[in-house]
Amino acid sequence: MKIIFAGTPEFAAVALQALHEAGFEIPLVLTQPDRPAGRGMQMHASAVKQFALAHNIEVLQPLSLRLDSKDPERAAQAAVAHAHLMATDYDVMVVAAYGLILPRSTLDIKPCINIHGSLLPRWRGAAPIHRAIETGDLETGVTIMEMEEGLDTGPMLMMERVPIAPGDTTATLHDTLAALGARMIVDALHARAAGTLRALPQPEAGVTYAAKISKEEAALDFSLSSAELGRKIRAFNPFPGAHAEVNGVVIKIWGAEALDAGSDAAPGQVLAADAQHGIVIACKQGTLRLTELQKPGGKRLPAAEFLKGFPLDGLSLD
Repeated sequence: MKIIFAGTPEFAAVALQALHEAGFEIPLVLTQPDRPAGRGMQMHASAVKQFALAHNIEVLQPLSLRLDSKDPERAAQAAVAHAHLMATDYDVMVVAAYGLILPRSTLDIKPCINIHGSLLPRWRGAAPIHRAIETGDLETGVTIMEMEEGLDTGPMLMMERVPIAPGDTTATLHDTLAALGARMIVDALHARAAGTLRALPQPEAGVTYAAKISKEEAALDFSLSSAELGRKIRAFNPFPGAHAEVNGVVIKIWGAEALDAGSDAAPGQVLAADAQHGIVIACKQGTLRLTELQKPGGKRLPAAEFLKGFPLDGLSLD
């Protein structure tokens, strides 16, 4: 079976590696254009591009696949990509966190199968792992699905569930689901080749949408409950990183523990900041013990180490 693979971040690269190791022929990879990243804002290739180039797989990086784009450059690149797809001998396109919309013109060439990091129809959209943790879901998983023009609306081909552990962050759950999705897509393509893969329409009930994460969301609001804040901190680890301000200084908060014990203090007030009690913050409901923090230009540190260089006694977090 010949596969065109479309994906961009590490989640997708794990699947691409699994397909390559399983012996599938991959004549072409689609991935997003190189982007500036890091402190020096140097141009960086996606994880998928890096794997493809290391294994001598042709790479195409169009800005868009929409032939009807109103932007002349995007439309031109889409036309080149479309012609390339039409000229390539392949059986199916596998898509994982590509980041570009596949228009009807692409979907009509050959079947397209997507690796989606949720239990559809829950958490259709861009950030299913973040939103599952933020909302307090007890489980998530991976759905292998046929693609159609709707946003993650296509028929389901395979699904497996994974519990969300109390300490899971988006980073840890991402790695679990990436490995699961990689195994599942190999199994799904083998089943497709054997004629045993069956499509099941998504149920109409239970649809939710996982909107793209914005940096503004990561500013912690201590008028929320400690349980909500604890989930947000886990959901926004590693991106964009939950944060709060102390006397105008933005502090990243990477780890926290929600406590049931309440307080009469104003939300955001530091109730304790020492080696014995840790860093405890008043919330609207319950309190929050911060366990891992980072000041600007510094390293991520356990609370006790952080306090040695950044005392918080008597302060408030905004």
